[in-house]
Amino acid sequence: MGEKYDVSGLSEGQYESGSRKLVIKNMLGINKKSEMDRLETIALKQTEDALFRKYETSHRFTAKNICQMHKIWLGKIYPWAGQYRSVNISKGSFHFAAAACIPQLMEEFEKGQLAKYTPCNFRDKNKIIRALAEVQVEFILIHPFREGNGRVARLIATLMALQAGLPLLDFSTIKRKKKDKYFTAVRAGLDKNYKPMEEIFKEILEVTLSRQDDKR
Repeated sequence: MGEKYDVSGLSEGQYESGSRKLVIKNMLGINKKSEMDRLETIALKQTEDALFRKYETSHRFTAKNICQMHKIWLGKIYPWAGQYRSVNISKGSFHFAAAACIPQLMEEFEKGQLAKYTPCNFRDKNKIIRALAEVQVEFILIHPFREGNGRVARLIATLMALQAGLPLLDFSTIKRKKKDKYFTAVRAGLDKNYKPMEEIFKEILEVTLSRQDDKR
């Protein structure tokens, strides 16, 4: 997915001294990207373990829940964890939602996609794929946080999959070789075209279920 976020102003736009603008200013003073990546990964795994036990299959997710997920994950690393970003960000020439619009957009996301698709207790696989795809696209287009939006989006998708009685989703194919295809699918959502993302989640489910069978 290419370039690092472009940001300006405010604390969220500052980087740790000596990090070559690769590590956002944090409460731990870490300035090595490899160390920060490792710490964020460990914290995310702990957060996943906690949240997989926290939410019931009947739970309807809210914008507040999503902020809490972000806070639990990154609250010991960044002072703004769990808060909507106050800087505008982009990847290359693509601009995510303006920071000033995020509260309203997240409210609409809660009343729209989250209310429609959670709890994700569908039994038809095509309906599950549609739910995962639409929630993923709309959340990524908003990009409500300064850091970690993709990982939070995958966490939400996995929680929804668990509600549908599926195993933990395997996103390895996206992370290894299909990031460009994924981002193209996100951009297609600007026109409410969720088909490209549905194709991605169809493959994710195929890989997930195939690997589950291999373990039996």
